[in-house]
Amino acid sequence: MDAARACLRPKGPESWSPKEELGHLIDSAANNHMRIVRAGLDGSFEGPGYAQGEWVKAHDYQDAAWEFLVTLWQGYNELIAGVVHRLPRDRFSAPCRIGGGELLGLDFVIEDYIKHMQHHLDHLLGRATVTPYP
Repeated sequence: MDAARACLRPKGPESWSPKEELGHLIDSAANNHMRIVRAGLDGSFEGPGYAQGEWVKAHDYQDAAWEFLVTLWQGYNELIAGVVHRLPRDRFSAPCRIGGGELLGLDFVIEDYIKHMQHHLDHLLGRATVTPYP
């Protein structure tokens, strides 16, 4: 296997390949989309967390085409950005409970999603400084 192909594979049994890491961001978008829309429409959200390793495995991102993954991730985030943009300002304080955790405001959920995404993008793009998360 040449060096270019080797870098697309996980570095170990407990790590993700770059495709799987981008797939994780797609799964995160799906989960956060639901949280944002429900809190925005209903005034609150209570729901499960998600088993990220199992989701990545279930979707088999490793065998998906890069173009598909990037387009899906981009489109999903454009959709979420539009929802956030259209939310009434008073909904940003909507209470959210994820996976039985502490009560958080929707504004925190949105900001946390962005920090999480930035952390992974910094890593994927090989940036010298990776945004700390959490």
